[in-house]
Amino acid sequence: MNRRLAISIVLGVAMAGTSALTGALTPKPRVLQPHEQFSLEQMIPQRFSDWRIDPSVVPLAPDPEQQSMLEKIYDQTLSRTYINGHGQRVMLSIAYGGDQSKSLQLHLPEVCYVAQGFQMQKEADDNLATRFGELPVKRLVARLHERNEPITYWITIGEHASRAGIQQKLRRLAYGLSGEIPDGMLVRVSTIQANDAQAYRVQDRFVTDMLGTMAPRDRTRLLGAGLASAAEAAPEAASAAAGSATTPSGPAQG
Repeated sequence: MNRRLAISIVLGVAMAGTSALTGALTPKPRVLQPHEQFSLEQMIPQRFSDWRIDPSVVPLAPDPEQQSMLEKIYDQTLSRTYINGHGQRVMLSIAYGGDQSKSLQLHLPEVCYVAQGFQMQKEADDNLATRFGELPVKRLVARLHERNEPITYWITIGEHASRAGIQQKLRRLAYGLSGEIPDGMLVRVSTIQANDAQAYRVQDRFVTDMLGTMAPRDRTRLLGAGLASAAEAAPEAASAAAGSATTPSGPAQG
């Protein structure tokens, strides 16, 4: 075997190995099992606790250009407004995508609201205490003319609840290194109200009421299996955290 032929063989083997390794490390979308398939419309109850759907108020909708983009990114979306016996209204918006290589950030409220002409007045990380555990959320305040809209939202990446930003990117990176593309969900609640603190208390009550009436499997999908598992491991701590939440007061105008 001459030197040139030997070099060609070595290079060929190296290229074949690189191709196989690249294929093995390329993240692959997780294939949903039959029992994992779901419908947001069916998963989120239309009535729970003191809340029912109010068809007279529609949550903020994206413009036609954004809507076209979102239809390519997300597999399911849900938008509803709920009202309780005190006349407090909460707008709920959920977006689910089975393939997070398509970037959930395109529909983050910070982007969506600003694209609609709103100005972001406030932005902060927070934890929403539920009896199922501490839910990492982001708090925003968006304003358009006289409309002041406090917002609470969280995302799930695969089996973990997460805040948008660095935490979200690290979750996606970890899944990518494992060779899997995770699914993801964005859950947003908001109210139209001048008093931010009162609005967040109403939103927190809404979320805890909703989670408390959902089927365990559906609730886990909304919170992420990581948070659900932690709650099962420490039920007393989770219950105490939920018990420390302040009861909301004051009407939220919608």
